[in-house]
Amino acid sequence: MQCRPLEVKREAEVILFDAAGTLIRLERPVGWHYAEVARRHGLEVDEARMEAAFREVWSARPPRPASPGGREHDDRPWWRELALDVLRASAPSGRKFDERAWFEELYSRFSKPGVWVLCDDVVRCLDRLANRFRLAVVSNFDRRLRHILDDLGVASRFERLFISSEIGCEKPHPAIFRQALEVMEVEPERCLHIGDVPERDWAGAAAAGIAVFKLRRPEVSLDDLGVTRV
Repeated sequence: MQCRPLEVKREAEVILFDAAGTLIRLERPVGWHYAEVARRHGLEVDEARMEAAFREVWSARPPRPASPGGREHDDRPWWRELALDVLRASAPSGRKFDERAWFEELYSRFSKPGVWVLCDDVVRCLDRLANRFRLAVVSNFDRRLRHILDDLGVASRFERLFISSEIGCEKPHPAIFRQALEVMEVEPERCLHIGDVPERDWAGAAAAGIAVFKLRRPEVSLDDLGVTRV
């Protein structure tokens, strides 16, 4: 069933995009990368088990309180704690293993070319929006996102990147949306946020007074975002 395009209102000026799941996706599952790097360091682990452990550990992580500015070491300590929890939940115990070396390679891997790819509808959408709207990214990510988007050839399409590790809070916290509005010098009613996660993107943007395009691939893709502003 083909969806009717959702048209951007003429008064809209700025369009905000979520990153992971909206603009970019992993070429291979998270568990594949965790397991592959572990094997490179001499630890044989099951990819499916590691994927399940990652999802469980990720979902159990409590929201972090907002801080007045960027967080320590660009969230690297937080990622290290999460990765080690995944490893210990899914890997055999009692074997000597250099956890530090494993994490350092793993962390670096997620900013390397080929790990992330653009979602299929992204370039078409950005081409249609070019020169009609001011574009920015609001993402629960860290500074690696800047390199990823640059490597994928789309960083220059966006006026600003608002990244949670640099701001000190994640969506759906209103502060990250408020900062985007303030820096872009736009009122909420002249802004649209595009994202795929109901709580973080849809509810978060709506709470900040920003209209939302609810991305639900494959039923609703970026191809279903109509543009009418001239």
